[in-house]
Amino acid sequence: MERIRNFSIIAHVDHGKSTLADRFISRCQGLSEREMTEQVLDSMDLERERGITIKAQTATLDYRRAAGDDAWMLNLIDTPGHADFAYEVSRSLGACEGALLVVDAAQGVQAQTLANCYKAVELGLEVVPVVNKIDLPLADVDRVAGEIRDIIGLDTADLLHCSAKTGAGVEEVLDAVVDRIRPPAGAPAAELQALVIDSYFDAYAGVVVIVRIVNGELRPADRIRFMATGSERPISELGRLTPRPRPAERLGCGEVGYVIAGLKDIAAAKVGDTITTAAAPASEPLPGFRMAKPQLYASFFPLEADLFPQLQDAFDRLKLNDAALELETESSAAFGKGIKCGFLGMLHMEIVQERLAREHNVGSIITAPGVAHEVVLTDGSTCVVRAAHELPPPQRVAEIREPLADVTIIAAGEYLGAIMQLCIARRGVQAGLEQAGAQAVSRWRMPLADLVTGFIDDLQSATRGYASLDYELAGTERADIVRVDILVNEEIVPALSLLVPREQASRRGRALLKRLADSIPRQQFQVPLQAVIGGKIIARENVKALRKNVLSKCYGGDVTRKKKLLERQKKGKRRMRMFGNVEIPQEAFLAVLQQDGNSDG
Repeated sequence: MERIRNFSIIAHVDHGKSTLADRFISRCQGLSEREMTEQVLDSMDLERERGITIKAQTATLDYRRAAGDDAWMLNLIDTPGHADFAYEVSRSLGACEGALLVVDAAQGVQAQTLANCYKAVELGLEVVPVVNKIDLPLADVDRVAGEIRDIIGLDTADLLHCSAKTGAGVEEVLDAVVDRIRPPAGAPAAELQALVIDSYFDAYAGVVVIVRIVNGELRPADRIRFMATGSERPISELGRLTPRPRPAERLGCGEVGYVIAGLKDIAAAKVGDTITTAAAPASEPLPGFRMAKPQLYASFFPLEADLFPQLQDAFDRLKLNDAALELETESSAAFGKGIKCGFLGMLHMEIVQERLAREHNVGSIITAPGVAHEVVLTDGSTCVVRAAHELPPPQRVAEIREPLADVTIIAAGEYLGAIMQLCIARRGVQAGLEQAGAQAVSRWRMPLADLVTGFIDDLQSATRGYASLDYELAGTERADIVRVDILVNEEIVPALSLLVPREQASRRGRALLKRLADSIPRQQFQVPLQAVIGGKIIARENVKALRKNVLSKCYGGDVTRKKKLLERQKKGKRRMRMFGNVEIPQEAFLAVLQQDGNSDG
């Protein structure tokens, strides 16, 4: 155990985590030259295209300082940098004793650098700061060292400099991992306690469980028990990821490795669960991770009703590789059967949507995303409402609480005015402002609903792409939220209902009705579209009637005959309006729902 080091690489998006991980794997000969590719731990096509890490990956490396020396076992866990995938970072850090904090030598400290460092410090990890990309023409190591010292508060006396691209300084970083990160603690002779830190689905092996052995040891002959569910399974294979799977005869105390036990459902291997042996079980499970709570909800419906089983199967498969995805079947009068999904943020939703189309070839209709509101009823009980049509009648509602987020924005001081305007327009309240050289760190508290619907795009536009943002949930607060119902020909359409702040209700209602009027095909009679709160109409649009030319055969003659024909047409239209039901095509729902998310942008 003295020669084992478990560590993570944490950083902001695009500061060089994955490239540095490549250098470590190459230096420790985890893969042959033929097997090495760029961003080898970013195995998904989507990760390579977007240049971001979505899933945390693991690699066990043998590091020798000089030829003939004994090897150090370095268990590296690469982490995502985007705010939406912060739960992956927390899980990775929970299995480590230290972390390399990588900072870009040109961009300096950014919002996720700060957030991830605080997570590591809270968990009691040794944080080793590293300035990467020192080969860039715009690199300013002294300025970045000052930001690490002033904004984060880390000691920069032993600050490491490297270039993951050229390989300069990588050896010194590996030496620092050995020298400055403590070895794991644990009792090798105790009953087995292994923490499940991740799991993924393999088409041939089934569920592959990534574990950190905290106490005891694990051998292929053992029969394991999952303490959360009580289910027992025989091990079919165990080993280490280098990052390719390499079977092993044992996993010792303090090590990180994989276990295959013939599981077909990832729900049986919950992240944060404790694995022990069936023959000599541990008395207590390990403290698990705080599971990620979805912050954003949207519903997915198949393009055709008979394709629902295909959509459900695709989501079940996605769930196998994404523990944070929350799924629930629902039904809509407009679209039929669908699946309500809980996401961690807008990027998480985009990734799932794209994976559905690419990996499973499933097209879908997606409703506008919304956040979950906490509703206190008049009898004192509370319920969570994730869609507007689920809100109880007004006479049963005592108050509505909306979720809040604490937002940290780091940008150059010249953009501070634009950032303040944008945040105030989104109902944000400033909680703090710090200046560190040319960088300004502003902290805001704002409603989550205003943050997740287009705010990040607006922020990048206002700052020419130079701002970085991080946020975390900050509880709920009482708010004046109302349900806006949409009536088409005097009938409520539940799929179009909105939960919005009262001061935005008229504007949002009018904007939605205008788009709906453009999308619904014209009928033989005029169709009224209304936005209402309770019984009060706050906005109205009309879909004008198609007018058949009943005078086409009247060439001249008495004008009274033409008037009679027009009057008869009016009476017919009134009857049609009384009995006519308007069919709203799916295209109209799609046009309205997908645009509504950014109607405030």
